[in-house]
Amino acid sequence: MTSIPPINPAYANPPEWLRESAPHVWLPYAQMQTVPMTLPAVKTDGVRITLEDGRALIDGISSWWTAAHGYNHPHIREAVTKQLEAMPHIMLGGFAHEQAFRLAKRLADILPGDLAHTFFSESGSVSVEIAMKIAVQYWINQGVRGRRHFLSFRGGYHGDTLGTMAVCDPDEGMHTLFKGIIPEHLLTDLPKAADAEEVFDTFLGKHANEVAAVVTEPLVQGAGGMVFHPPETLQILRRACDRHNVLLIVDEIFTGFGRTGTLFACDRAGIVPDILTLSKALTGGTMALATTTARPHVFEAFLSDDPAKALMHGPTYTGNPLACAAANASLDLFEREPRLDQVAAIEAQLTRELEPARAVSGVHDVRVLGAIGVIEVDSLKDTEWLKRRFIEEGVWIRPFANVIYTTPPLVIDPGDLSQLTGAMLKILDEWAKI
Repeated sequence: MTSIPPINPAYANPPEWLRESAPHVWLPYAQMQTVPMTLPAVKTDGVRITLEDGRALIDGISSWWTAAHGYNHPHIREAVTKQLEAMPHIMLGGFAHEQAFRLAKRLADILPGDLAHTFFSESGSVSVEIAMKIAVQYWINQGVRGRRHFLSFRGGYHGDTLGTMAVCDPDEGMHTLFKGIIPEHLLTDLPKAADAEEVFDTFLGKHANEVAAVVTEPLVQGAGGMVFHPPETLQILRRACDRHNVLLIVDEIFTGFGRTGTLFACDRAGIVPDILTLSKALTGGTMALATTTARPHVFEAFLSDDPAKALMHGPTYTGNPLACAAANASLDLFEREPRLDQVAAIEAQLTRELEPARAVSGVHDVRVLGAIGVIEVDSLKDTEWLKRRFIEEGVWIRPFANVIYTTPPLVIDPGDLSQLTGAMLKILDEWAKI
C-alpha cells in the first residue's frame, strides 16, 4: 500500500501530477514515511530554479555540484540538440563516434601529467568502481595475485554502490547498515601534516603487498562534511605510493573542473595519480557521464595477445554521444570563458561574507576553498526547518551532517552570491536561538 507524502510547508499546494505520482517515486537519501513532498521544479536557467508556482530559487549547490556554467547554457544546449538530431546513441562496442573520441583526446590534453587513457561510464560511483577494478587487474595481469585490497581514509566518500561503499568511511552514517556485507579494506587517517607522513608511510609499507591502490578525494572530503586538507597531503600520498609500489587513485568527481580554484585539485598539489575519476561538472551539469583515466603504465598492463588480459567492462551507455557532446561543449566554455578567475572572485567574496558566522553561538568553524563555502556547526538540529527557511529566503541550500554550505555555479554574479551568503547568516542566527 502506498501513502501520500506529507505536504511540504514550503509548498503547500502541489500540482496534481505531483500529488498523484509522489507515492511511486523512491527519493534519494530520504525516509519515505516522513519526508515532505518534494518541490515541483519546472525550469532552470542560469543560477535559478523556477518552481511550478512561479517562485525562483538561487541554486546554492549547483544540483549536487554539477552545474558549473549555470543551467541551460546556450552553447551546451546547442551542442546536445545538434547531436540529438544526428545520433543520440550508439554502442561503443564495435563503433567509433566523434564526440567520445574527441573528448578522450581533449581530456588527455588537459589532465595532469600523462593521464591519457579514458574509459567512459554513466556515474561517479561506477567510475570509481572501474578504477578499483583496473587497479586489481593491473596486478593480476603482471602475475601478482595478492593485491586485492584498497587503502582509504576516515571521512572519505566515493559513492553508494557496493564496491565504492567498501572504500568509504565505514562508520559514516549512510553505510553502517552494510557492515559485514561489503568487503573490508584498510582504513586510516589522512596525513594532513608533515609529521604524519612517517606514520602513514609505515602503515602503507606494512600492508603494501596486499594493497592494489590507495583511494582518496583531493583537497576536500565532500560528502564526509566538506572537510579540507592541504595540497601537501596529496604529495605525501604520492611519495608513499611511489616508495611502496602502490597505485594511487584520485577521485575528482566533486573537485574536478575548477571547484577548488584550479582546473583539477591535483594541479594544486603538483601530483599525477595513476588513475583519476571525473563526473558531475564534466558535462556542465547537463547529462550523466563519468570517466576513469589511467596513465600509460597502467593501460599498458592490459595490452597482450591474451584476450583474458583485456579489461572486461562495458556499461550499455558507455561513451553516450549526447553526454559526450555536452562534455565537449562544457570544455569549450572552460577554454573560452574565465571560469578560474570567477572561482577566485567567488572565493574572495565567500571568505569575506561568511566570516561573521564565526561569532554565532554553536558555530565550530568557517572555511572556504575555491567556490566552496562552509559553516560547520555543533549540530544541525532540525534540518527540515533549515531547508524550509532557505526556500522562504529564495535560495536553494541543503545542509547535511553538521555543515551549512554553498557550492554555487561558477558563473554566479556577486549580487546573487550575496543573497546566498546573506541567507546563510540570517538563518544561522535564527538557528542559534532555537
